[in-house]
Amino acid sequence: MKFSFEGVQVRYPGARGPALTGVDAEIPEGSFYAVLGPNGSGKSTLVRTLLARIQPARGVTRIDGRDSRSWPRRELARAVGVVPQNESMPFPIGVRELVTMGRYPHVGLMAALSESDRAAIEAALVECDVAHLAERNVQTLSGGELQRVRIARALAQQPAALVLDEPTASLDIRHEMAILEVLRGFAERGGTVLLITHHLDLAARYADRVMLLDCGAVVAEGTPSQVYRPEILERVYRWPVEVRVDPVTGAPRVTPLPCS
Repeated sequence: MKFSFEGVQVRYPGARGPALTGVDAEIPEGSFYAVLGPNGSGKSTLVRTLLARIQPARGVTRIDGRDSRSWPRRELARAVGVVPQNESMPFPIGVRELVTMGRYPHVGLMAALSESDRAAIEAALVECDVAHLAERNVQTLSGGELQRVRIARALAQQPAALVLDEPTASLDIRHEMAILEVLRGFAERGGTVLLITHHLDLAARYADRVMLLDCGAVVAEGTPSQVYRPEILERVYRWPVEVRVDPVTGAPRVTPLPCS
């Protein structure tokens, strides 16, 4: 499943300028693609526009060549698993029940689960290291535990693509790395991953390509080695940095320098 953006511009009512301005990009099928940028650069808006939750003022977003707005919601939910940045849990629900919701686009709300449905749920619980929490109420979980449960729900959908907005923000090192390994494996099996993150080093380590946004515009796009240049990063983040190749991973590594 591939994603594309063609001259996408988004403007919020009352805003001084556009949230996105003329974004052109293509995310190939089976790739791990990271979107980076400072706070307010348009990263979350980019995702919401792709998923047809925001109407662009100009341009079009496409999912597998089809205008995003033409996808029926249930069909889109079967194809794309989404982990949004923020999500409220207004009522008590168990961990297993929340992960089971990932199967609803396939079976509906009232239909009985098949053996394959149950297998997908159990596999997702194990893959995200939350099987031991399956009988807990989600309102008793830590922020990091809940985040892993939400990712498990997306994996239980068995989608062709995953779209994740800051999915590792609340995770400790072990679980952050484990989730990124899961996402890398998903891409290597042919799935498409679109990841929004602030973690420059981890994006460089796991992503095939990255997009760097600033003030709603694409500043740079390409492999991490092509994008991670001090003159580019310093202009976007307004802070001096040093970029070196990590001797262990071989990926670019960004070190913020003292601001003199």
